[in-house]
Amino acid sequence: MDQLTEEKAKGIVKNNLQDFMHSEMGADFNRAGFTNCINPEHPDHNPSMNIYTDKEGHHRAKCHSCGANYDIFDAVAIQYGLSTGEAFRKTYEIYGLNVKNAQEYQNHTKTEQNTDTSIHTTAYTQEESQKVQEYIELCHSRIQEIDYPQQRGLSDDIIKRARLGYDPQFSTGTNGDTWEALIIPTKDNSYVARNINPDASLKNRYRKIGGIGFFGLLSIQYTNTPLYVVEGELDVLSIMEAGGFAIGLGSIANANSFIKTMKDFKPDNSFIIALDNDDRGISTAETIEKGLREANIPAYTINPYGEYKDANDMLMNDRDALESFISKSHEAKNLEELVKELKRKEYEKNNTASYLQDFINGIAESASTEAISTGFNSLDKRLDGGLYESLYTVGAVSSLGKTTFITQITDQIAEAGGDVLIFSLEMARNELMAKTISRHTLRETLMSGGDTRNAKTARGITTGSRWEKYSPAEVQLINKSIEEYGKYANNIYVKEGLGDITAKDIRQQVEEHVSLTGKRPVVVVDYLQILSPHDPRMPEKWNTDKAVMELKRISRDYKIPVIAISSFNRENYENAVTMKAFKESGGIEYSADVVIGLQFKGAGGTSFNTQNARKKNPREIQLVILKNRHGEIGDPIEYEYYPMFNYFKEA
Repeated sequence: MDQLTEEKAKGIVKNNLQDFMHSEMGADFNRAGFTNCINPEHPDHNPSMNIYTDKEGHHRAKCHSCGANYDIFDAVAIQYGLSTGEAFRKTYEIYGLNVKNAQEYQNHTKTEQNTDTSIHTTAYTQEESQKVQEYIELCHSRIQEIDYPQQRGLSDDIIKRARLGYDPQFSTGTNGDTWEALIIPTKDNSYVARNINPDASLKNRYRKIGGIGFFGLLSIQYTNTPLYVVEGELDVLSIMEAGGFAIGLGSIANANSFIKTMKDFKPDNSFIIALDNDDRGISTAETIEKGLREANIPAYTINPYGEYKDANDMLMNDRDALESFISKSHEAKNLEELVKELKRKEYEKNNTASYLQDFINGIAESASTEAISTGFNSLDKRLDGGLYESLYTVGAVSSLGKTTFITQITDQIAEAGGDVLIFSLEMARNELMAKTISRHTLRETLMSGGDTRNAKTARGITTGSRWEKYSPAEVQLINKSIEEYGKYANNIYVKEGLGDITAKDIRQQVEEHVSLTGKRPVVVVDYLQILSPHDPRMPEKWNTDKAVMELKRISRDYKIPVIAISSFNRENYENAVTMKAFKESGGIEYSADVVIGLQFKGAGGTSFNTQNARKKNPREIQLVILKNRHGEIGDPIEYEYYPMFNYFKEA
C-alpha cells in the first residue's frame, strides 16, 4: 500500500469511531443513538454518550454526564491501555494504513516531565526508557518510608517481588499538583501511580504512565493453575499474596481487548473471572467468560469476595477466606464442580432460613422503635400509631392544600424532636418557612384567645413594607411565631430543586443525613411528577413508576417513612378521590404502602360545586385512605382548613 500522509490517514480513520466502539469495545447504541460512556473513570449506569460530528467533519464521542469527549485515537488508547503515540500507531495498524512519519498530531502532546523525584514518559526511546527504569528503582529504594502497602495487606515479600515504590511528590502534570503516591511498576518502562490519600477523588486516584497493557500477563507462562482475572493492580498483588496468580485488566473498558489477546495467546490455563463485586464488574465478567468460552478457553465467572468489593478489600478484611478459596481452586480436580458448589452456597443464602436470625433481631429492635406521630390523633389511629418504614403517597387536586397538609405534619414531627428532609421541587425554602410561621400566628391566637384578625398570611410576613403598618400586637405575634418556629427549625432540612433532583439524588442526600447526624429523617418529596426523569426518552408513566419504586427502596433500605406528594388527573377535579385520580397511577397503586387522597367534603355528589367549596372558611376537607397495607381504611377523616394561614385542624 502507498504511504499516506498523517493528515490523510486521520481523515480515513476518524469517522470509524462508532464502528470501533461497537465492534471492539462492546458499545451498544440504543435507538436514540446513546451508549454507556467509555470513560474508565465513569461508572455510567445509564447510556449517556453519543456520536456527533465536529466542525472539521470528524466523528467524536461525547458523554453528557461526565463531559468526556473522545476521538477514535482516544478510544483506541482506552481500549488497549496505550499511550498517545502508541494509540496513533495502533489505530493505523488496525485499519491497515501505511502512514509516513506517524506521530502524535497537534491536539495530542507527548507528556514528559523531568524532576528530582519523577520522570513521566509516553515515548519509548532508549534514553527515556532508561530514565523511567531509574525512576522506578529510585522510588523502590524509598518504599520503607511508608507503610501503605502493609495497610493494604501486602507482605514484604510481595513488595519486593513487585518492586513497589514511593514518590512523596509525584507530579500529576496538572497545574503543578503533586501526590504522595505508591508506584506500581507494570513493565520495565511503565508504571501506575496510586494516590495514597484515602480522600482522593476518583479522577485523582490513579495515573498510568507508559504503554501499560495488562498487569501480570506473563503469569500465563509461570503456572498451570487457574488464573484470576481482576480489575486493578492492587487486586493482582492481593491474589499473589494469597497464593495465586492473576491478570489485571486495568479497567473494565479493556474487556474486549483482553478477550482478543487471550484468543491470540491460546493459553492452556483455566480462568476464574473475579472482577469487582458490583453490577458493572459482574456484567463485564460474564462478557469475558462468554468471549473466552467461544474460543474454547475454560472460563468461570464467580464472586469469591462475599460482602467485600474486590480482592484487595477481601485480603485486608478476611485473608483466611481468600487464601482458602485460592487453595481450593488449585487443588480442585474439576474446577467447574468447585465453581458450581460455591454458586450453590451463594444461592442458598437466599432461603429464608438464612434471614431468620435477622428477622428475630428485627423484632427485638422494633420493640424500642415507636411509630412517628403525625400530630393528628385521628390519622395516627388510622395508621396504627403513626408513620412507619413505608412509602406514603398523598394526592389532591391543585390548590386544595396537599403541600400545606404534609408540611404541617412535618412541622409537628420536628416539634416532637424528629428530623425531616424535604425535597421541595416547586416551592422555595422561604415559602415553606413563611407558611409555617403564618400557621403559628393563627395557632397562637387560637390558643391564647387573642384576636384572630392579627394572624398573618405568608405574604403578610414576607413583605417587609407592611410591617411598619402593623400594630405592636401584630408585630409581637409575628416575632413570637418566629421564635416558636426557631425552637424546632434545626430539625427541618429543605433541599430546593427545579426539575434537577432525581431519586438517586434523594438516596444520596438521605445517606449523607444519616451519616452526618446519626438520625433517620422522615422524607418528603413535593412532588412526585416533577422529579427529574430516570430516562428522559421514556414515557412519563414509566418514569413515574420508576421513581415510585426507587422511593420505596429508599424507605426499605434506610427504614424510614417516605412521603411522596402526587398531583391528580384534571378530569378528577369534580369527583371523589379514587386510585384512578393519581397521575400515572400504576406504580403508586402497586408499590406504595399507604395511598391517601384529600378532597372537599361532598366531592362527587350531585349537588357538589368546587367553587362553593372553596369559598367556605374554614374549608371542609376530607382525608380518604385508599390503600393501607398495615392498618385501617375506614371512613374519611374530617378537617377544617384555613388556607389563608396554612392551618389544618381535625374536626
